[in-house]
Amino acid sequence: MVAAETQLGDTTREQTKAEQDVEQVRTRAARNQQRLDSGAITSPKDLENLQHEIGSLAKRQSDLEDVVLDVMERIEASQDRVTELTARLQHASVVLEEAVARRDAAFAEIDAEAAKVTRERETVAAVIPADLLKLYTRLREQQGGIGAARLFQRRCEGCRVEFSTADLNAVKAEPKDAVVRCENCGRILVRTADSGI
Repeated sequence: MVAAETQLGDTTREQTKAEQDVEQVRTRAARNQQRLDSGAITSPKDLENLQHEIGSLAKRQSDLEDVVLDVMERIEASQDRVTELTARLQHASVVLEEAVARRDAAFAEIDAEAAKVTRERETVAAVIPADLLKLYTRLREQQGGIGAARLFQRRCEGCRVEFSTADLNAVKAEPKDAVVRCENCGRILVRTADSGI
């Protein structure tokens, strides 16, 4: 957009200069024609030179007017480009605003969900024995945020290691309220009906 606007400005200045050049040539040709028509020049050589200069100025004026037309065409193309880019920029701004609104709505939803989960966690944490909560917190810090993992189909979902039959029998022998940990990663194992025991 900046490049297109700069090009338009440069071309507009070029048009102004070309039009000034045409005007200078036109003024000079008109002045020479007036001198020729006045009859003040009597010398045949001066008359011939003046007629030659008027002819040269007419050619020069024609060439400069062609330059002005060329510059005007380039200005039109530059203006079209600026108009196109302005429309694209406005469209992109609208799309960006919509994306920002969706992002902000998603953040608000996530924040609300996080607040809800935090309240639920606080409620659950209040009834968990202090020593078990301390163990879970320590394991969570050591294991990248996951202190407990589900034992699912003979596999610890924390480290993905499958339990041997002997290890599974040992877990099965533990009381339902006993804290069982994975031999491999040390996480607390959560036993469910899908544990495979």
